[in-house]
Amino acid sequence: MKRSVRFRLNGKPVALDTDDDRHLLWVLRTDLDLTGTKYGCGEGVCGACTVAVDGVAVRSCQTPLAAVEGKNVVTIEGIEHDGHLHPLQQAFMDHGGFQCGYCTSGMLMNAWAFLQKQPHPSRDAIVQEMDGNLCRCGAHQRIIAAIQEASVKGGAR
Repeated sequence: MKRSVRFRLNGKPVALDTDDDRHLLWVLRTDLDLTGTKYGCGEGVCGACTVAVDGVAVRSCQTPLAAVEGKNVVTIEGIEHDGHLHPLQQAFMDHGGFQCGYCTSGMLMNAWAFLQKQPHPSRDAIVQEMDGNLCRCGAHQRIIAAIQEASVKGGAR
């Protein structure tokens, strides 16, 4: 059903007149030109499309736009602060937590949401949390190290 859907996106109010059954991924990429969120499997399995809705990591390829009405959505474009990388983004760079980079935004957003609720997790907790995000390049060990470092340096801000 086409109607006006309102939510906050990266701290700013958004109002769209569109079909509220459309998936959030496509609204972000095509309507709002935020292409950091990637299309991977389209089935909510790989995690490339992960964003945070009210602080919870969700698969935007499976999230209807109506589900974010009145909520706060944060994408990879929204975690930097005043032109500075988020500590988690910097840690990914420092540890080489990506190769091709395709999964990186989903990995970062899943880790970001996780660190919001558990700022100083154990390595085992990080591994368990990130298990649902896939990286075909095999950078998982570097990703885990980056998240560990970010948790020590304030990755939950």
